[in-house]
Amino acid sequence: MARLVFLGTPRAAAVSLEAVVRAGHDVALVVSRSDTRRGRGAAHSPSPAKRAAVDLGLEVTDRLDDVAGIGAELGVVVAYGRLIPGPLLDSLPMVNVHFSLLPRWRGAAPVERAVLAGDAETGVCLMRLEASLDTGPVLASRRTRIAAREHVSALTDRLAVMGAELLVETLAGGVDALPAGSPQRGEPTYAPKVLSEELRLDWARPAAELERVVRLDRAWTTFRGERLRVSDAVARPTSSPYGEGATGPPGTLTGTSVTTGDGVLELIEVQQAGKRPVPAAAWRRGVRAQPRESLGDEEQRR
Repeated sequence: MARLVFLGTPRAAAVSLEAVVRAGHDVALVVSRSDTRRGRGAAHSPSPAKRAAVDLGLEVTDRLDDVAGIGAELGVVVAYGRLIPGPLLDSLPMVNVHFSLLPRWRGAAPVERAVLAGDAETGVCLMRLEASLDTGPVLASRRTRIAAREHVSALTDRLAVMGAELLVETLAGGVDALPAGSPQRGEPTYAPKVLSEELRLDWARPAAELERVVRLDRAWTTFRGERLRVSDAVARPTSSPYGEGATGPPGTLTGTSVTTGDGVLELIEVQQAGKRPVPAAAWRRGVRAQPRESLGDEEQRR
């Protein structure tokens, strides 16, 4: 078994941390992002990886400098959220569980970008870490299909389990038995963090594209000047320019369907600010939506 330093932040990272501990590896230190505060007046809360480490009785820090002198054989990185400095990599070899089929979707948001692009498949790669962004040789990989209408949250959960299994299998022979890895082949694509404006539903776009935005779990629009989150929706192709049974320019609400630049987007679940998610039909009844009311701002509907 190996003596490890583990670096990670979200729940997807905690899955791998728990897996390597169950496999019997000695995790000497867990490095995670510093505690964050959510909302006004809220107490600082630990990252999911830190919370898992505390539950496992492991030593935790938010300082990369603490890795020096810990006596580890290998660093394991899973969605840590920061680049590892070259000098640290020179002193401690590291591997990274990355949630894409490299070199496609290098960067911070590989799962979100795969969904937005309409990719049919994705996967996980275990690679040797280099100072440059996600460029290291791949030790092992595993592929999976992206299910129709699968949301990022569900896909990330699946990839987290796949990545943990791949990590444990590859580490089974110890650090000395790790393969050298194969160079990445193909044209690289990059996955920058998804910005709030990219999550705004632009009703002039085709319904199929908007459905993919909704599958990121943070899509939003406006209704009567207030933000409305769209938690779930499905695209419906139609032969009418404004959608079957719907009239009006993009953004027009008819029942629970919204006209788009091509087809309609049928709302399934929505959430008003400060309220719980509800079925779209219940929301529409509650707000007493009038015929031909619209979602989005005026500029979007021109």
